Amino acid sequence: MTAAPGQGTVPAQPAPAANAVDSLPTADFFGFESLLSDRERRKLEELREFLATEIAPFATDWWNNAEFPAHILPKLAALELSAPAQRGYSHLFAGLVIAEITRVDTSIATFFLVHHDLFVESLYGFGSEEQKGRLLDDAASLRTTGAFALTEPEHGSDVAGGMETRARRVTGGADDGGDCWILNGAKRWIGNGTFCDYMLVWARDEDDGAIRGFIVDAKLPGLSRSRIENKIALRTVQNADIVFRDVRVAEADRFAGIGSFEDTNELLRGSRIMVAWQAVGQQLAAFDVARQHAVERQQFGRPLAKFQLIQQQLVTMLGNAVASMGMMVRIAQLQQDGMADMAQVALAKSYTSSRMRETVAMGRSILGGNGIVTDYRMAKIFADAEAIYTYEGSFEINSLIVGRAVTGVSAIV
Repeated sequence: MTAAPGQGTVPAQPAPAANAVDSLPTADFFGFESLLSDRERRKLEELREFLATEIAPFATDWWNNAEFPAHILPKLAALELSAPAQRGYSHLFAGLVIAEITRVDTSIATFFLVHHDLFVESLYGFGSEEQKGRLLDDAASLRTTGAFALTEPEHGSDVAGGMETRARRVTGGADDGGDCWILNGAKRWIGNGTFCDYMLVWARDEDDGAIRGFIVDAKLPGLSRSRIENKIALRTVQNADIVFRDVRVAEADRFAGIGSFEDTNELLRGSRIMVAWQAVGQQLAAFDVARQHAVERQQFGRPLAKFQLIQQQLVTMLGNAVASMGMMVRIAQLQQDGMADMAQVALAKSYTSSRMRETVAMGRSILGGNGIVTDYRMAKIFADAEAIYTYEGSFEINSLIVGRAVTGVSAIV
């Protein structure tokens, strides 16, 4: 390479051997994991070993075939990572767990956060002592699985005000002679919805218009569910359309701790944080694959990594990932102090997902034609990023939440 005027020449560097990638710096370029406790670092390594042996070799086939690997649930449960904050782990560790699972397979990470960070955390936060005693242990141990049924066919971002699923209270309508609720309506895009044992269903009370939450046994009469087909992202996740036709739910299965949609804010804020961590994990995955390909792939008689434009793209990808992780580390610290508000979380979700989109696009470009087939992982990473960009508040909605916070003027309603 010719030096610019006034600069010395850059000494030639030998091309790394194919197995030299493991000796290069990690994608945690600023060492954020050093903020974890020793116990948390050990558990994170245990998770990585599990992912490397039980998930990584098979994830692409599961994705290609749109199959959920239910057989891994006992092994996943054995890691004892359900609702990490409830087990004494930090919020930073909880976020890195989601990032690491996403780094290997976004679909499994999505299953994990839907079940643990929405359903199980709902039991912890809103369940009565009787409900916790009846359901929590099995759910936390993955002997039963849960879903979070909020989004509707005609209402996504505006579901809070537009919810059409209805709940009507009936005195003495339950099988045991007690009160019950009759649910009618439909939900869409419900992760785990095809196979879950229970789902947390949100519905509008016909009497007073308030939003109620119900623990619904998925086998109740009148409840039907069908898998959403032909997805181009998160194909391993079993998203479902759910229809309720006069489904009777006992009063004992109403979430006593939920009296309005405002009560869900803590849950939704927490899940939005975890999806932002997924955006971090997706960038780490893209960087991992792109760097390995650049180091090992030979073109024009030398490795791709020796080309300046490839190095520039890798550095941009790394910078995006590190900046996103740094933002999420700060969010985790705010969570730990009970200070993370929705506008801060919305900025984190919109920023990290935007950087993720750029990062995975560069990664796909670096792989060239191989970047559009799942054999090389990058196509799967690229496609799954589109789901992260949209769910738990789209990029646009989260941007408008932040815009409202910084201007005092809402552009949403």
